Amino acid sequence: MDTGTGFDAQPRLTSPVLELRPLRRDDFDGLFSAAAHPEVWAGHPAKDRHRRDVFEKYFDFLMGTRSTLAIIDRPSGKIIGCSRYYTSPDRPDAIAIGFTFLNHAYWGGDVNFELKRLMLDHAFGTYPEVWFHIGPDNVRSRKATAKLGADYVAEATLDLSGTAAPYLCFRLTRDAWRRTLEARGAPSIDTES
Repeated sequence: MDTGTGFDAQPRLTSPVLELRPLRRDDFDGLFSAAAHPEVWAGHPAKDRHRRDVFEKYFDFLMGTRSTLAIIDRPSGKIIGCSRYYTSPDRPDAIAIGFTFLNHAYWGGDVNFELKRLMLDHAFGTYPEVWFHIGPDNVRSRKATAKLGADYVAEATLDLSGTAAPYLCFRLTRDAWRRTLEARGAPSIDTES
């Protein structure tokens, strides 16, 4: 993914809890293990992605993007999901975060926030805002995005992965992210406005 900004779309990012690194071909078995439960895809339009034959095609798509990050639980060393940066067709000068999934065993805690903290802090080093595109029926992702401080902006029909579909578009500004971190008592990001 070339954004023309010098932005590294496959950085290695770490915290005590998580490691994010570029997705590799040999990650297939670990990532499929994280994705193989139907509950992971219950709120997603591709509800059958827990099936190996369906997931293989999705994995090939993710590898082809060259912007997907494997999410690794540092204490266990296991791959627990993935996420990626991308440029949306309706916002070619901005960066978006999406295509995120976590194994359902990691839901309900601070893992998603820590994942997004790592990715957002990296993105805000280059961009003043980050976009999220969420399927209208994906209530879990909408709630998680709102907890980050993102604002709903509009609904749009976008082709993000080969097929046009409706998405709810959320924007998170650098200042809103700083306020979210301050409210949580988390360290503030060190980026210039």
